[in-house]
Amino acid sequence: MPSVSPDAIVVDGLNCARVSREQMLRTLEGGVTAINLTAIRPPHDFATAMPALARTLAVIAENKDIAVIPRSVADIKAAKAQGKLAIILGAQNSVVVEDDLELLRILQRIGFRILQPTYMERNTLGCGVLAKGGDDGLTEKGERWVALMNELRMLIDLSHVGYRTAADVLARSKRPVIFSHSNARALCDSLRNIPDDLILAAARTGGTVGLTPWPPMTRHATRPTLDDWAEQVAYVVNLIGIDHVAFGSDLSEGSYASEEQWQKSFGPRGLYPEVTGVMGPWFIFTCRMTEGFESLTDTPHLGDALKRKGFRTSDIDKVMGGNLLRVYAEVWGE
Repeated sequence: MPSVSPDAIVVDGLNCARVSREQMLRTLEGGVTAINLTAIRPPHDFATAMPALARTLAVIAENKDIAVIPRSVADIKAAKAQGKLAIILGAQNSVVVEDDLELLRILQRIGFRILQPTYMERNTLGCGVLAKGGDDGLTEKGERWVALMNELRMLIDLSHVGYRTAADVLARSKRPVIFSHSNARALCDSLRNIPDDLILAAARTGGTVGLTPWPPMTRHATRPTLDDWAEQVAYVVNLIGIDHVAFGSDLSEGSYASEEQWQKSFGPRGLYPEVTGVMGPWFIFTCRMTEGFESLTDTPHLGDALKRKGFRTSDIDKVMGGNLLRVYAEVWGE
């Protein structure tokens, strides 16, 4: 018996996969209806981002028989009914609008619905979790960014954001805020995970915390399993309740052509050794994902892990998409 209801809408709260027809089909095969796609790479300013974004939009348009860019929860529900993939446009950094915050209005018109203020590093809005010199908190420009995101009804995501900057955003936002892919640091001591006080603060806004199976945020010494991920879900549910927990794969499926490319990006000797360099010797190219979840085709295995943990089908439906749909509707207003 499936662990997720047949009519449930599964949402991957953060996805970094290469955009192609093959990947869209794999995603649909895994029962996923919507993904929050990193459509602009974190370091890209506006001029750099636009040509790459145009190519992504072209691929989605070429595959309109199986994919759509949703602007509302109604669009996501329609995609479910039509057997299509709803590709939500998002970005894991706001350097794309750093020179002029009013550019957010253009992104919103294009279809962007989710943005993070910062990535790992510092920018003029605030600090990422690995910002050199520590986290000074949200800047005055960052405060204007929060206000404009609220005005435009765009969802604020705080994964990768420094703890002080994140706390400042949570205190100032007038709408729900999420962590799209951030595990509990209490269970896995990664710099990319978040402490209980931020988990609680996100829930107080009405938002969600998305638990990810990405190994550097799940278990270090040995290769994690989906039961480790389910333990993260259980911990956060116990802390803030079932209505505020979600799922974000952080999966970069199809993005690496070789082991060398992976090593230069998110391998143990890659861009952020503070996060990936702490892994045990098992963390190699061929074992870089959590056992049982190496493709979005494996998404049903997540529900199975939650079922083994004792979760009811109705609660699994909430974690796997229902809670994010509620937040999307509250923030987007449609």
